[in-house]
Amino acid sequence: MEGGRNIALVTGASRGIGAAIAVRLAREGHDIWLNYRSNHEAAQSVAAQIREMGRDCALLPFDVSDESATREALDKVLGEQCPYILVNNSGINRDSLLFWMSRQDWKDVLNVSLDGFYHVTSRVVGLMMQKKRGRIINIASTSGQTGMPGQVNYSAAKAGLIGATYALAKEVARSGVLVNAVAPGFIETDMTRDLPKPELLKMIPVHRLGTPEEVAAAVAFLCSDDASYITGQVLNVNGGIYM
Repeated sequence: MEGGRNIALVTGASRGIGAAIAVRLAREGHDIWLNYRSNHEAAQSVAAQIREMGRDCALLPFDVSDESATREALDKVLGEQCPYILVNNSGINRDSLLFWMSRQDWKDVLNVSLDGFYHVTSRVVGLMMQKKRGRIINIASTSGQTGMPGQVNYSAAKAGLIGATYALAKEVARSGVLVNAVAPGFIETDMTRDLPKPELLKMIPVHRLGTPEEVAAAVAFLCSDDASYITGQVLNVNGGIYM
């Protein structure tokens, strides 16, 4: 542990699942590097919760899909410290059927999930390998496992993230870095707010939507000492909708 501190870098952490993950990891004793793109007010609110727990929280506003912005922001902090945990949570949806989908909507979704994963992880993983310790958690989705009509771009992005998880886990395991994914199903967030909830509930065996805190609990487990022999896995948090 460098300087007596364990740091968790969480992308897309100003609200929803990312915010819940940042707060949970702070509760588990980690200082937080909280990335977000532009919602300064929400990010400040999450940071305040974390600081009330007695943990440090550094705000890192940058767009993970922008390579130069990511490099500039991370190089400032990585020169002094390396996070023990990286949670690649950033993601967006631009839903429509494929024959109506614009090229920009296709590119935007893949750029945030896949290019964002590359831009952030490629700058962090080498330092983790040098220190021979680290946890990387990629937030995927049930959509990337089963496919979801109206989400060809999102399903493709999350399926790609799962594949990247498997490959990277094999590359870095001997260096003491564990790489896993968490695949949420339908979670109570802004992304699901406008979906037809009665129809969704018919599809979910436990007959309810999940909470961001339940996803955060799965991430916290994979970051804990109890998960020291787990790598290259996808942990589903989906109420049984995909088995």
